[in-house]
Amino acid sequence: MRILLTNDDGIHAEGLTALERIAAKLTDDIWICAPDAERSGAGRALTLSEPIRVRQLDARRFSTTGTPTDCVLLGIKELVAGKTPDLVLSGVNRGANLAEDVTMSGTVAGAIEAMALGVPGIALSQMGFHEGNRGYEAAEAFAPGIIRRLVEVGWAKGVVMNINFPDRPVAEITEVEVTRQGFRDAHIRIVEKRTDLRGRDYYWMGFRQERSKPAEGTDLRALYDGKISVTPLHIDLTHMPSVHSLKATLGGAPPHA
Repeated sequence: MRILLTNDDGIHAEGLTALERIAAKLTDDIWICAPDAERSGAGRALTLSEPIRVRQLDARRFSTTGTPTDCVLLGIKELVAGKTPDLVLSGVNRGANLAEDVTMSGTVAGAIEAMALGVPGIALSQMGFHEGNRGYEAAEAFAPGIIRRLVEVGWAKGVVMNINFPDRPVAEITEVEVTRQGFRDAHIRIVEKRTDLRGRDYYWMGFRQERSKPAEGTDLRALYDGKISVTPLHIDLTHMPSVHSLKATLGGAPPHA
């Protein structure tokens, strides 16, 4: 199996090194294309207004000035020599990618771009870096077996797998739960205003570390309960109940002003 690795924390991130060790338990045909610096929160951003520079670090390792989406596109279309990768792994992200955050995650975006190009994609994230860092032990212990099983059973072409590992000692993690995407009941994104030495305002965007009260069966609840969460995601964001209700009131000839 040929595997392409990417991430959004950058080519030198510890999580990417952990992902290399995970992939090495599955194959020796590993390629890497990752951003040259952190691109967290980049989502599915594609670089269109400036050129992307690529640096080859060794025969199968590349860094780029682009986003995770750029990296997967370049890896599959240009940089991986010979046959197309059989699988793209994105991560292991430093911090969980759960609930509504998956729409802005560069880690998840890397897997989505693979899916869009016809290659199965899996995003992997490790919870706990804001709550007492245990490193990537849980991801390294369990990811190879989960990935192997997912590849064996397969999944729909328009779907990516989003795997999150809890912040627990390996011995205490005893369950994998297949979950749905949750949604927080607490607003955790913050804007902090500061002033520079010349009196000009600037802003930092970030997250407040506050846990919500998620429903059973969601990715959030599984992680809070110390379980590994596996969530099948797709990018069809259509809300079908609204489609059906609007057809009765808005369908047909367009209304005039």
